[in-house]
Amino acid sequence: MLKSLAVVTACMLMLAIGISTHAALEGDVLQTSGGDLKIVRLGHASLMFEYGGKVIYVDPFSKMADYSKLPKADLILLTHDHGDHTDLGAIRKIRTGKTLLILTEACSKKVKGGSVMRNGDVKTVAGLKIKAVPAYNLVHQRGSGQPYHPKGRGNGYVIAFGDKNVYVAGDTENTTEMKALKDIDVAFLPVNLPYTMTGAMAVDAIKAFRPKIVYPYHYDLGKSELPKLKELMKGVQGVELRVPNEKGATAK
Repeated sequence: MLKSLAVVTACMLMLAIGISTHAALEGDVLQTSGGDLKIVRLGHASLMFEYGGKVIYVDPFSKMADYSKLPKADLILLTHDHGDHTDLGAIRKIRTGKTLLILTEACSKKVKGGSVMRNGDVKTVAGLKIKAVPAYNLVHQRGSGQPYHPKGRGNGYVIAFGDKNVYVAGDTENTTEMKALKDIDVAFLPVNLPYTMTGAMAVDAIKAFRPKIVYPYHYDLGKSELPKLKELMKGVQGVELRVPNEKGATAK
């Protein structure tokens, strides 16, 4: 009897911890024609969206959160196959038999059962229209002369939540395809060196496609281009820059 009571108590405690962790995740709320969209930055390149009763993750990464305590995924999107974007351990903790998975061809060699999207593809998944945008380097290269992210291997995604379009750029620089985007309400842009954009590159892209809200993401504080981005954005009108601890919160 005492053993049974202890087991029940432990289970209730674990459930309570899971609920409180989820409830503690702070995020921004964007109103759309289909209801509220909750945007949660989990850290690094990891994001969580809650919309229409569904939970959507992008690039879950175990170092950013305890995914065993987060809600199960209705949809997971993976931008490319690097370990901090395709983390099998994190994926296992939020994936169920009903979870839909969108990924690149390279990611599909690591994670089975997903639907491959190539650059330029458009699909409707879980009731959401999704477009795959090329994500690649123009300038930054490895010592071998190869780009950190070759063209054709990685995706960014434009996700339509009702009448609002959210662009998650993935690991990329200020490409022609990025700068040609239209009607973007929210953009997540990477600003970490040497792998993605400088602050100046990000601002160049922002001036071209004019998102309403920009979240810089995927950066390490020690190597961040964030100060330069913030300074350069002072001359850009009509675009709101949202940085962690200034508007919304990054839950870790």
